[in-house]
Parts: sequence; C-alpha cells; structure tokens
Amino acid sequence: MLASVYRSNKKDEMYLYLATKDDFSSVPEELLKVFGKPEFSMQLNLAKRSKLARVDIQEVTRKIEEQGYYLQMPPVIHPNKAR
Repeated sequence: MLASVYRSNKKDEMYLYLATKDDFSSVPEELLKVFGKPEFSMQLNLAKRSKLARVDIQEVTRKIEEQGYYLQMPPVIHPNKAR
C-alpha cells in the first residue's frame, strides 16, 4: 500500500497518512480544522516496510483501509522523563 504523508502546519510532529495523494474526502472536516493546512511530506510504500519510526505500521495500514486515513499524534513528553 502506498501512503501519502502530510505534516500539520499547526501542530509540530502531527502527521496525516492517506491512501490517495491529495484526497482528503475521508478526513472529517473538524479534524482538518485542528490539523491545519496539510503540507505534503512524502510517499511511503507501507508494503515494503517492516516498521515505522514512531507508529505501528500494521495499525497505520488498518486505519487507512478502514477509514481512509491515519492520524499520527505528536509524541507525549512525560515531565519526569524530560530531564
């Protein structure tokens, strides 16, 4: 599966994965308001990868197949681990 990846212009390290480049029809309007203007980042062939850096590749693939997109949230920084 080929996925188009977009970064948020409002939230650092928030990414949106789509099955079809520039097709945001499956993404809820409210989510796009929070996400901001999607900035194309890259295309990934998920079928040729065994893992992704911060998210489970199987979950990404499943969500894209089920709902048409996957939203990768910024990492959570715990106050005790920031030091």
